[in-house]
Amino acid sequence: MKGILKVYHPEETLKYNIKSSYCKAVYSNKQNFLEVEIITDDDLDHVEDDSLQYNFPQIALSISDFPINTEQLAGQIFNVNDSDEESYCSVNLYDDEDALIYQNELKFSENAQNELQLVWQGHIDDFYTHSENSIPFKLKCHFKQEEPNEEEE
Repeated sequence: MKGILKVYHPEETLKYNIKSSYCKAVYSNKQNFLEVEIITDDDLDHVEDDSLQYNFPQIALSISDFPINTEQLAGQIFNVNDSDEESYCSVNLYDDEDALIYQNELKFSENAQNELQLVWQGHIDDFYTHSENSIPFKLKCHFKQEEPNEEEE
């Protein structure tokens, strides 16, 4: 397991295991940009049969083209929010429902194995009951450098 996403819905805490993660500081046109993508696993073996999560077994959160002033992510905190002019955040619920994320705070650090890790907190639209109130979420994961497997080709 590379991490966990918890969505604190008023009726229950939805827990998602992380299937894949991607993070990079990209240098383009003399500026650094943050790219992050977290995709949850669609395995529901750990979920109760009557859970709200059965309706939404997989979620993907991403940040793209967010301007930053460093290429070193460890030790940095970024507050990422969309505006009327700029859109950096996206959510994919893998169905016809739409959701937005707000008040995103991304804290980067290094763990004992010198792997980059992320704690991402924010709010997401209530994609289940569609109430007017957004609901908090918290994601913790690490980004382990994986060498490509040449035999898979």
